[in-house]
Amino acid sequence: MLLPTTEFALLRRVATEQASGRAPSLVAGLVRHGELVWSAARGKVDDAAPDTLTQYRIGSITKSIVAAVVLRLRDEGRLDLNDPLDRHVPGTHFGSTTVAQLLSHSGGLTSESPGGWWERTPGGSWDELNASLGPDEVKHRAGRRFHYSNVGYGVLGELVARLRGGPWLDAVRSEILQPLGMSHTTARPSGRHATGYAVHPFADVVLPEPEHDAGAMAPAGQLWSCVDDLARWTAFVGGDTGEVLHPDTVAEMREAAVIDDSGPWNSGYGLGFQLVQVNGKRLAGHTGSMPGFLACTMIDPATSTGAVAFANTTSGVGILSLTADLIATADDHEPVLPAEWQPAAVDTSLLELTGLWHWGPSPYHLRVLPNGWLDLSPAVGGGRASRFRPLGDDRWLGLDGYYSGETLTVGRDADGRPHHLDLATFVFTRTPYDPSAPVPGGVDERGWQPNDPTTSEA
Repeated sequence: MLLPTTEFALLRRVATEQASGRAPSLVAGLVRHGELVWSAARGKVDDAAPDTLTQYRIGSITKSIVAAVVLRLRDEGRLDLNDPLDRHVPGTHFGSTTVAQLLSHSGGLTSESPGGWWERTPGGSWDELNASLGPDEVKHRAGRRFHYSNVGYGVLGELVARLRGGPWLDAVRSEILQPLGMSHTTARPSGRHATGYAVHPFADVVLPEPEHDAGAMAPAGQLWSCVDDLARWTAFVGGDTGEVLHPDTVAEMREAAVIDDSGPWNSGYGLGFQLVQVNGKRLAGHTGSMPGFLACTMIDPATSTGAVAFANTTSGVGILSLTADLIATADDHEPVLPAEWQPAAVDTSLLELTGLWHWGPSPYHLRVLPNGWLDLSPAVGGGRASRFRPLGDDRWLGLDGYYSGETLTVGRDADGRPHHLDLATFVFTRTPYDPSAPVPGGVDERGWQPNDPTTSEA
């Protein structure tokens, strides 16, 4: 439950956007800690206000759901993100492009499929799409830059189909939608749904937009959904993943793989998720647009506050700014309280590792976390801080920050006591530059001096 003042502030933001953007209808919802806690609608669908089960086309949010299936395949060992496309889908003119590059829009493929505008033209088969993608449809060197590619997700849909032995949509239904309870998310409109419209720029009249099956391009933007279902998906993006993916995998998807260099560096793209920094928050999710529709889902993983929004208009509504403002309004009016601190079950044998360590002259604190994890952070100011997951045999794997993926190893003395830490060749010691530790380059035998020792000798 939200306070009435918070609910009114949220409603006012929705009402203002619907009126100023001249949307035939607009519906939105707020997600907190995995639950839909508020929703509101303005405008009409079939002469009545839309509700949380009214379907809208979600466009490119489809891409994130397809990406989740690809990451499931990775976690199962069916593919590696560094695999070239040729390994799984041979016969294209861009077979050296990797799976990760396709997921992150850094493969250099053309943004749109050749021929008619795919968002308004019924699509053909994979063979027809592939035949249209000649060498000239590779616009940039793979890995060079962020270049949003709807085609790339059409390709990923075929990748899923090849590895699952059936249509990509079947995999999405059985592996994502059904386990998450997203029963009102479909490939074509089903039940009560909004009609898509274009709104005339200079008159308050509307024109219906066509709806169709995009064929091989469908993985780029085919799905329809509703507030209830996308609220569940928003919680998934924030880490409430159920049994669909491990939270660490979804966190990996939220990492910025590329930066959108077309403007100020406030946006990027992960492995299927858009990333934006707005209102002082780092949000993850995706926007969606198809003729007649705009949609957005975003969440701040730091606060577990997210929002979804739909409008049945081709343009005019600032769907991303609306969603971001709903998140900011909720967190400003009702900040999420930190979890109560309680003593935790930790491996007490690790307590001997805790305390002050030094990388050269720089002091660091090492703390023990639950599940045998470690946290190594600068004692003062900012710097290279990371958490580490145990690997066994006095070894830990870096999970984030500068040391992500690197190994921390505990060096012990003859009595088995922790003597130094070796972290990717950086040696941490209990005292600065401990001469008894294997400090790279050694430690001057004269030790610490009041000034330059070469000057004092002179």
